[in-house]
Amino acid sequence: MARTAPMRLVELMVLKEDIDTVIEFLGKNGNFQFQQKFDTSNSAQNPPAEVFAKLKDARSFLNIADIDSTYLKEQNRANESDTKDAEDFLALVDDLKKREMQARDELNRITETEKETRSFENLKIPYNEIDHLSFLTIRIGKIDPAVFDDLVFSAGGRAVIIPLGQDKSHIMAATSKKGRFSLDTTLKEFGFVSLDIPEDFKGVPDDVLEGLVKEKERCQKAFDRLEEEKHNLAQTHIQLLQHLLGAFSLSAQIKAMENSLESTELVYRLTGWIPENSCHQMMTDVDRISEGRVAIRLFDPDEVPSVRNGREKVPVKLHHGKIVGAFERMIFSYGSPTYGSIDPTPFVAFFFTLLFGIMFGDAGQGLVFLLAGILMQFNLLKFGGWNKFAPIFMCIGCSSMIMGVLTGEFFATEGLLDGFSMWITGLFGQSRAPILEMKFWDSDNAIGIIFGIFGFTMAVGFVINSIGLIINFVNNINRKKFGSAFFGKTGLSGALFFWYVVFFALSIAFLHHEPCLRDWIIIGLTMFFAAFGEPFERLFDGERPVLENGLGSCLIGGAVELIEVVSTYLSNSISFVRVGAFALAHAVLGFIIAKMTSIAPDAAKVLILIAGNAIVVVLEGMIVAIQVIRLQYYEFFSKFFNETGREFVPFAFEYK
Repeated sequence: MARTAPMRLVELMVLKEDIDTVIEFLGKNGNFQFQQKFDTSNSAQNPPAEVFAKLKDARSFLNIADIDSTYLKEQNRANESDTKDAEDFLALVDDLKKREMQARDELNRITETEKETRSFENLKIPYNEIDHLSFLTIRIGKIDPAVFDDLVFSAGGRAVIIPLGQDKSHIMAATSKKGRFSLDTTLKEFGFVSLDIPEDFKGVPDDVLEGLVKEKERCQKAFDRLEEEKHNLAQTHIQLLQHLLGAFSLSAQIKAMENSLESTELVYRLTGWIPENSCHQMMTDVDRISEGRVAIRLFDPDEVPSVRNGREKVPVKLHHGKIVGAFERMIFSYGSPTYGSIDPTPFVAFFFTLLFGIMFGDAGQGLVFLLAGILMQFNLLKFGGWNKFAPIFMCIGCSSMIMGVLTGEFFATEGLLDGFSMWITGLFGQSRAPILEMKFWDSDNAIGIIFGIFGFTMAVGFVINSIGLIINFVNNINRKKFGSAFFGKTGLSGALFFWYVVFFALSIAFLHHEPCLRDWIIIGLTMFFAAFGEPFERLFDGERPVLENGLGSCLIGGAVELIEVVSTYLSNSISFVRVGAFALAHAVLGFIIAKMTSIAPDAAKVLILIAGNAIVVVLEGMIVAIQVIRLQYYEFFSKFFNETGREFVPFAFEYK
């Protein structure tokens, strides 16, 4: 059985002049996990980070598309030439920013002046002639245009409200002398702001307005020229800016890591974990890029004091190809295996593919998943971060197609695969179609079909549960936890109880076996050591006292565990009946779609077929995937995930 990748702890003593080169190599290689966690967001000096922040502001100002972490793979850290280019480029951008800000301020000022001026274009007589009228009180000022109509309604017949401009932001309100207090109260309620008007003011001459309009046009043209200059600057410097962003992003991260490392005035110390199979090549490369000015020490995990005393867990890395590797996230989303344990990913990949195919058997719908996976693999179809799971789509597509060929379903239709089914079955005897009968509603042996499916899926569940128990036993033996390996619900005693009860039941049902004393003794002993295994675990593992909480507590706990053992193995087995239930339900859905298509008008047949299959692919596909993951988590992982490890997360550059 495959195990997690062997790891080594490496210690590097690097001279100050080489530290940037070594950190850059480690970050690009992406196969070195620092032993300790660093806070790279500390406030230590980081000039490249300051330049990088200015470059990001410049990119935003010029509205240039940002880069991502993939751009950093072929990028090098900033050198002196990059620093000079960044200074020159930022100087150009700062100058353009300053001129644009001045032009915008001037345009806004002249626009506001024109707006204010137009507010009084309707006032054509001197203001003092109006204000000195003995029978009128006049108020001139500003309000929110949105409340103008409400103000007119509220003033009613007590006052006259006259807009002085087109936008109704400036008004003149007039009322009788005795009504001035009421008018002031009403105006105050609507946010009126009074303006000081010169006594001889009588509106705005037309030539002044015309001059303001021309000045506004001049300012707008100047601002548009600056916008065009900004666009041209962005187009001519886009590659330079993206290069500088990548270079200074790397330099900023290198400097942040450098500031966090343990060091003297001349030497830096780096310690971290690397996979054993990469060890020789990585150390050779580090020695080469530092021109031999580096001291390297390698340690086995057993030689590391923090690992021996349990304070540190060795990081876990799994080695797989593209297909099996796509299933890794299912493992780590549940928990990381412990270092040196059996790698469960190949089992997860196989069982996920098998169970999905059983529950979703249709050659046409499986073909959709297969094509989707192929398109995602070549990035012709993009689903955010889901493209990395393209091999999973291809696997479940293939398994669904195989099951569909066996059951004779192709996009919920029957008969299209009959010729192939007849040819295959004819090679082994009498020809028939389909190869595997799922239409229990049309069969004389409906009960036989249903229980046959349920029996097969429970047999698959038995294999999955058994492999989980075997993995747990081997892992505990490797960790020298002999008590946990032999005793307890998921130890060898629990496994033997499970296996013997299953074979005992099958032999009674199919081999007409007569229960005897030997059967009950074996069942009783294995059940006893499975339920009352805790003191035996402590005894074998050298833990004292053996009865940690006394005999009474041990007996009560064992009685409860007795029920737990029986109920757990029973539920773990019956749980796989749902696989058969979903397989039958899928067949029924296909029958419903086919039936609706057959009785529908010709114009609606294609529409019903497409819509029905689309619903099944999306909704049932999602439900089946969830059920398979649930079976893996609760029936398989629960057997051996008694302890979680630490996932290998190597240091790598990210654009940020």
